[in-house]
Amino acid sequence: MDIIRENIEAINKKKNEITMRAGREPDEVLLVAVTKTRTADEINAAIDAGITDIGENKVQEIIDKYENVKHVCWHMIGHLQTNKVKYIIDKVSLIHSVDSIKLALEIDKRAAQSGIVMDILIQVNAAKEESKFGITSEEAEQLIKDILENCKNIRIRGFMCIAPYEDNLENVKVCFRDVKELYVRYSAMEHPRLNFKYLSMGMSHDYEAAIMEGSNLIRIGTAIFGERNKTK
Repeated sequence: MDIIRENIEAINKKKNEITMRAGREPDEVLLVAVTKTRTADEINAAIDAGITDIGENKVQEIIDKYENVKHVCWHMIGHLQTNKVKYIIDKVSLIHSVDSIKLALEIDKRAAQSGIVMDILIQVNAAKEESKFGITSEEAEQLIKDILENCKNIRIRGFMCIAPYEDNLENVKVCFRDVKELYVRYSAMEHPRLNFKYLSMGMSHDYEAAIMEGSNLIRIGTAIFGERNKTK
């Protein structure tokens, strides 16, 4: 498990260097370890190496691992079906992938039943890729308005996006830039349940570009744990 610690240390060093190069504070960007298909032992090794937040793509993996993982903040970063919300509402601290009022209403309902206010991010599909979930930049205003009007147990904390997987990072930066513009625009709005803190952009292959374009939360899996088993 030493390699996990070494990888985390290397990523943190690079993350801090990029952040400083962008004229920002070194600790401004939160590193979330993406733990899809990873064992509890691997996750605990990452926590021992300083990871405070982990992100899971699937509800079942959260359920299966939850009791065997050390204290950590859980993020739901994958597509979330409405019928699965009830299983994780009391386990995660942030849901990154809200892209419809239908899903928001279910989160609101389950949060109210649990006596909590759930923090969420709006997932934006800036590149309008058919293979990815998320709303378009143009749809953001209406979804935010609908959530604020109808979901008393939800607090909107920012945006999340997954950029196209491209070798040409200049194309990727355009997507990041578009979502950053949205983030800045809605950060200025005043509402008790609109409290922007997170701009979740950047993964193992593009987090440097994401940080340069304003990301303050990066989701890293492969660069921490190595290539995952694609059959899982």
